[in-house]
Amino acid sequence: MFDDKKLEEIKMSVDNWDNGVVKKSLAKFPERKEKFTTGSNIEVDRLYTPLDVEGVNYNEDLGFPGEFPFTRGVQSTMYRGRLWTMRQYAGFASAEESNQRYKYLLEQGQTGLSVAFDLPTQIGYDSDDGLSEGEVGKVGVAIDSLKDMEVLFDGIPLDRVSTSMTINAPASVLLAMYIAVAEKQGVSKDKLRGTIQNDILKEYIARGTYIFPPEPSMRLITNIFEYCSKEVPAWNTISISGYHIREAGSTASQEVAFTLADGIAYVEAAIKAGLDVDDFAPRLSFFFNAHNDLLEEVAKYRAARRLWAKIMKERFKAKSPKSMQLKFHTQTAGSTLTAQQPDNNIIRVTIQTLAAVLGGTQSLHTNSRDEALALPTEDSVRIALRTQQIVAHESGVTETIDPLAGSYYIESLTNKIEKEAIKYIETIDELGGAPKAIEKGYIQKEIQNAAYRYQMEVESLERIVVGVNKFQIEETDKKELLKVDKTVEINQKEKLKKLRAERNNEEVERKLNLLKEKANTEENLMPFILDAVKAYATLGEVCNVLREVFGEYQQSVIL
Repeated sequence: MFDDKKLEEIKMSVDNWDNGVVKKSLAKFPERKEKFTTGSNIEVDRLYTPLDVEGVNYNEDLGFPGEFPFTRGVQSTMYRGRLWTMRQYAGFASAEESNQRYKYLLEQGQTGLSVAFDLPTQIGYDSDDGLSEGEVGKVGVAIDSLKDMEVLFDGIPLDRVSTSMTINAPASVLLAMYIAVAEKQGVSKDKLRGTIQNDILKEYIARGTYIFPPEPSMRLITNIFEYCSKEVPAWNTISISGYHIREAGSTASQEVAFTLADGIAYVEAAIKAGLDVDDFAPRLSFFFNAHNDLLEEVAKYRAARRLWAKIMKERFKAKSPKSMQLKFHTQTAGSTLTAQQPDNNIIRVTIQTLAAVLGGTQSLHTNSRDEALALPTEDSVRIALRTQQIVAHESGVTETIDPLAGSYYIESLTNKIEKEAIKYIETIDELGGAPKAIEKGYIQKEIQNAAYRYQMEVESLERIVVGVNKFQIEETDKKELLKVDKTVEINQKEKLKKLRAERNNEEVERKLNLLKEKANTEENLMPFILDAVKAYATLGEVCNVLREVFGEYQQSVIL
């Protein structure tokens, strides 16, 4: 973007500035530290000029919003046309209580639902299973059967609300329940909009709520791709998640690299299963973290968009521009929230919200100030939602597209993150792809090293966390926190007992036996799972049938 003569002039000017004004200033006022870095340890120079972006080709590297390589956004008018979906992640205790929270959030201006499930639901156990004891309704809502799902969405029109569900190993079962609830509301499958996370690879890497080994898990995922491409065409069939990779301690570049490497594995699995890339790729979506280093995060999102567009076009020969678009949801970083001085978390979340918006997110969840201590209270949730609304309507950052583009620092940092991510992806390719790299412990080890380095920086005061290792105060007891009553588990068990007494158990048995039979073939399992949940087979019953056929995954210890 600059000619050689101009660059040479700028270089001379920078040298003069360094040896003149800066040198004199440093003699009087030394800089705070010898080396400045981003939150992910990328070195930050004192000043950025055209010399740092001399290799940038505007049309090839930046382009225009809505056009390849989508660096500047996936929509041509971005937030001037429509704001991002404000999708607060919520769910706790029973379906009844979570339904009330959803209605409250919708009344407060939330524009999409995001369902948090409890731990037993996430790993495919009913509330009355011995392994569920003490966990029912604690970190999300307990969903045991279609009955619970009917209550969860009671009075919420599924043809008018977009719903995201953070569910992975049993994603096929929860999606089937959602489809069945919609049918009971009179809403056809083609009218449903939303997303299931459905990303099992990051569970093996960072989160741990897996059930089955990789091969049958990938089969279930591609079954969902195929089924939804025909039956639920407006549904996003996977949310390929870097969020949990970052929560586990990865850097920004690792978050991009490992997330896109997982995406590559899903595309390859779908193509291997006989699907055409342009039939399913437009419904792929991504899920990223928003950390405190505002400018690094903005650069991260831009780098991820550009890199994915190139991967889809060059590696997978996608023809449709929609197949090349990286559309993503963002959640602010839970790992940055502190139990100390929890009101400080409001400021952290505001910075992270700005990063996501300036980076061009399609939907956003903002964490609440008290989430380092408990599930959020209603007041805390409202403040978190208001943070998005104030950024949307009062900050001015939504008035123009990609407002930080052209910043020498932003463009240089975008390039650096993309280059680092490419190196990681090339290494993963050499190891045989993401599943093999996970099996060998490569990805886990890289994240562990990054997390350890960060912790050492905090402990040595090289990295300041306000209220934790500096600026501490004597604190009184925490404000009122949300607690899930023990009666939730008792009530869920009673509901299950009543359900099993009232349903047609012979029909349930037939449907489960048919599912087991089909699981031993190569048929798409979604129609059979849907039939089973419509007969009120429970989540645990369906998952146990699949456990019998597929077995359970045993995590290797990575040292």
